[in-house]
Amino acid sequence: MVTSDQFRQVMGSFATGITVVTTKGRDEKPFGLTVNSFTSVSLEPIQVLVCLDNRLSGLQSFKDSKKFGVSILSEDQEDLSRLFAKKDSVRPASIYFDGKTGVPLLKNSLATLECETIAIYPGGDHQIFLANVVALDVFEKEKGPLLYFRGKYAKGIKS
Repeated sequence: MVTSDQFRQVMGSFATGITVVTTKGRDEKPFGLTVNSFTSVSLEPIQVLVCLDNRLSGLQSFKDSKKFGVSILSEDQEDLSRLFAKKDSVRPASIYFDGKTGVPLLKNSLATLECETIAIYPGGDHQIFLANVVALDVFEKEKGPLLYFRGKYAKGIKS
């Protein structure tokens, strides 16, 4: 039988990029969290998915808004990844900008995507959000990505 500890150890051997996924709550304030379970799904139509924990305090905000932003973090944004990984941490308004669709995105990211949720599927202890990408931008071309590997942050290669 496979245990969750074994699974974490094996999956930790798969290096992932780090994103911050954001939306607006009913009060119109930004809500976000660090996510590495993000992937492209389709080129026709252009779709991505993110997986959000069922225990996430802002899960309902993502369901209600039906849209979210993805900010792909650069190698010098480990502090933001840690900030958004902490529950109920104070996140200053100065780190955000509004995307074309009004979703909050993070300044100085490598790239951003703005997404409209088209389906939500149960996935064990997570919810899987499938979304169409409706806007995107690449901003930072001189820096590499922030990566996560075996429980530690790592810096990626530059283009």
